[in-house]
Amino acid sequence: MSATASHLRENPFEIAREQLRRVAEVFGIDDNLVNVLQECKKSVEVSIPVSLDNGQTRAFKGFRVTHNVARGPSKGGIRYHPDVTLDEVKALSMWMTWKCALMGIPFGGAKGGVVCNPKEMSRGELERMTRRYTSEIINEIGPEKDIPAPDVGTDASVMAWIFDTFSMNKGYSVLGVVTGKPLPIGGSLGREEATARGALYCVEDFAKKGGLSIDGMQVVVQGFGNVGSFLAKFLAEEGARVIAICDSVTALHNPNGIDIPAAFAHKRETGGLIGLGGAEEISQDELLTLECDVLAPCALEQVITSENADQVKAKAIVEGANGPVTPTADEILEGNGIAVIPDVLANGGGVVVSYFEWVQGLQEYFWKETEVNAKLNEIVSKAFEETWRTAETRNVSLRLAAYGLAVERVAEATVTRGIYP
Repeated sequence: MSATASHLRENPFEIAREQLRRVAEVFGIDDNLVNVLQECKKSVEVSIPVSLDNGQTRAFKGFRVTHNVARGPSKGGIRYHPDVTLDEVKALSMWMTWKCALMGIPFGGAKGGVVCNPKEMSRGELERMTRRYTSEIINEIGPEKDIPAPDVGTDASVMAWIFDTFSMNKGYSVLGVVTGKPLPIGGSLGREEATARGALYCVEDFAKKGGLSIDGMQVVVQGFGNVGSFLAKFLAEEGARVIAICDSVTALHNPNGIDIPAAFAHKRETGGLIGLGGAEEISQDELLTLECDVLAPCALEQVITSENADQVKAKAIVEGANGPVTPTADEILEGNGIAVIPDVLANGGGVVVSYFEWVQGLQEYFWKETEVNAKLNEIVSKAFEETWRTAETRNVSLRLAAYGLAVERVAEATVTRGIYP
């Protein structure tokens, strides 16, 4: 496995805790509640021995963290990436708690991760690693306890292996143990595109508030994985001009707009964006500072920091990824009049449709895609409106408003339930 330089410049868990403390100060959350909410309920670290294709055995490190269950069973993705750390997983689990609360769905937050590079592993190695990881955390997950989902580096196939491994151990199929499953084994229509579709609804609502039109809007999308690629597709279909896209290797720019269907086809054929015609190759740093109407960071955390925030020329940022803007960068962007639609709002569509899939699995009754998308639009737009109204009423940023609403809801549930025993 080749070593890579970590994308994490600051400790993400400390960032998450600092965000909580700031919200508590502005929204008047009691210090005793903050003491509870700033800690994770449970953190599990496991060793995952795997037989590799070359005959060697390697022990991978894996994590599963539950932040909070005051509002229901915990929910959160599993990430396969070489830079995964326990503190990163803790931060992501806390952000999941706020995201579920903001969206008004009955889940708490969790997250999982394995330190590996899935791009350098064969399908067989990934399956063996996933099944062993599932076996190691099998007592931590379940449809009434903690429900995993896909995240960076994982997909429907990985969820299928987790579902099968868990079900084989239980002796019967447990549809609700994971979401993001393939359709033939209990997946939901609309789940694959849900995160991007939720971000699209946020951009549409934001545009309406500002009297703007998506038709002709210049958009830069950083990351061309599940979220970024579908968001670029949806915005282009609405008439936006997507002037730059990138994956982990290649960044491309065309001021007249990139052919997004061609980019989809090229990625399917080659596995990436390198070699795509009709656009000029630029650096990843240049992409983030292009002049545009909307910049959508849809990859990893901490891509906009104190080092480059002053150079951002977008009019608005929609956080398709979790934590792509650091708190220091947030202040700089706010000072420069750049609106940020925060992660817990902008990418909440994924967990909303994961909730739908969980509900469908428990009922063993599945919905039409039009129903899924209509219900998603209703929930995301309601969360956006509540966030916008709170930001105006309290004269705070959209991030502070979104986090404040979420923390208040989790705090209320905590107080209502009380502390056992």
